[in-house]
Amino acid sequence: MQVPMSHPLKPSWMENFVPVPAPPGGRFPKGVSGNPKGRPKGSLSKSDKVARALNEEGLEVVRVVLDAAKAGDMVACGHVLSRIAPALRSKSQTVEFDFDPELPIGKQVEQVLAAVAAGQVPPDVGQTLVAMISNLASVRATEDLEARIIQLEAKEVR
Repeated sequence: MQVPMSHPLKPSWMENFVPVPAPPGGRFPKGVSGNPKGRPKGSLSKSDKVARALNEEGLEVVRVVLDAAKAGDMVACGHVLSRIAPALRSKSQTVEFDFDPELPIGKQVEQVLAAVAAGQVPPDVGQTLVAMISNLASVRATEDLEARIIQLEAKEVR
């Protein structure tokens, strides 16, 4: 069945619906509320309703999940374990190797790479050190540009 584009299909529940055009200048006059009485006193927001339900039935839900985990439900086990023992995170460690911070940036990175290759620095720590050196290089470049701009502006003023 082909329906002309000028007559879009309407679901049966919208058969008699006719939209009311918005008044010119907006839906409500300025300064006039669309709901002057506001929310009734004592009514709960959605988040309040959820919090109340959790307070009332939360322990029962926890009991069901624990029972399922004990029965071998691996998804329930995952939920329980994620709350008991959070995911392991890498811990930073202090490393010692020959490093001269006065060298140019490229040479500093080479020092880190040599320490990683020699097994003095773990690869993940080496990667972090190289990223830190790169960030320092960016800061220094910004400072150099700022100094050059200040010099140029001082020349123009004279």
